[in-house]
Amino acid sequence: MKQKVIVIGGGIIGTSIAYYLSKNEVDVTLFESKDIAAGSSGSCDRAIMIQSKKPGPTLDLALKSAEMYKTLELELEEDLEYRKGGGMILIENEFELEVIQEMVERQNQAGLDVSIISGEDAREKVPLLSKSIIASTWWSEDAEINPMGTAFAFARAAQKRNAKMELNYIVQGFLIENGRVVGVKANNENFYADGVVVCTGVWTKSLLQSINIDVPIVPRKGEILVTERLPKVIDCNILSGSYIASKLQKGNDNPYGIGLAIGQTKSGTLLIGGSREFVGFDSSTNSTVIREIAKRAVQAFPFLKNVNLIRTFSGLRPFTPDNLPILGEIPSVEGLFIAAGHEGDGIALAPITGKLMAEIICGQNTDFDMEPFSIQRFANMKI
Repeated sequence: MKQKVIVIGGGIIGTSIAYYLSKNEVDVTLFESKDIAAGSSGSCDRAIMIQSKKPGPTLDLALKSAEMYKTLELELEEDLEYRKGGGMILIENEFELEVIQEMVERQNQAGLDVSIISGEDAREKVPLLSKSIIASTWWSEDAEINPMGTAFAFARAAQKRNAKMELNYIVQGFLIENGRVVGVKANNENFYADGVVVCTGVWTKSLLQSINIDVPIVPRKGEILVTERLPKVIDCNILSGSYIASKLQKGNDNPYGIGLAIGQTKSGTLLIGGSREFVGFDSSTNSTVIREIAKRAVQAFPFLKNVNLIRTFSGLRPFTPDNLPILGEIPSVEGLFIAAGHEGDGIALAPITGKLMAEIICGQNTDFDMEPFSIQRFANMKI
């Protein structure tokens, strides 16, 4: 008899896990309270930005995931708008240069061939860059995809292997017998399974609290501006050094965590971020933040002063205190698994997360040390 697994959450993480479970001949049912990619996966940018990751467990996963993305369109038989155009982190002052130089040295030691190039060389790659840019990083392996399209593609590929997608189903709680999860209650019905995996992003904490399990996942809002369609003006992923440096700065010098993250979609619009705010579950856009992001964008790309914005949106990223996702089985409840807390790395880590979680759930050996991602690392934390 096939193993039966319930996946809760229809974002790019949940659909990836459903797909890789279905490849392992598991009987999968995915429950989503709204629609596929209706949450964070539909409210983010397109970047698979590897060079922004710190050396360590996340970078190791990101590198493997990046390799998987190279063949994912062929595997899923869909256009994911995947493109490997490289990436740059822009540097505007000496403080940013110092921060980025230290980061690049650590990346080089970890095996990434990231380099720092001059402002002139950066403008050769992206001619519309401001002359205020004194230097930038460059790595040819950064890429991008359509995250919403990829989540739907994972879901459709899973369905081809007989996975069921139960949309507009709100999971209200877990069915537990003798310390083991045996299913979930959704839309006032009981659904039974051999295992359950929670992939509900920022909602993970409230769902697991229903069975007295605390996870330190909180929402971190990021806002994005969308321009009118333009001819091809940016051919790679771009972050600003201030976006990286904002993680290190203390106090209220940058209370909204604003820096520049910019890329161009297949249709020609620019997606311009970003910000980092802890404001609970408030997903409204903030006019002050929007103006500050626009200001940073114009500083780096003066031509944007005359470009129209067509809309703005925000997304809630699932943040953990150590910036690592939580992956694996929850020891206190047999058969209950978690894959959440990726914050801004959900898109980059989706394929490898799905593969690893499928292996763990099916009792197979993985190629990675999963200890850094265990929920047990928070056992002594006051949440």
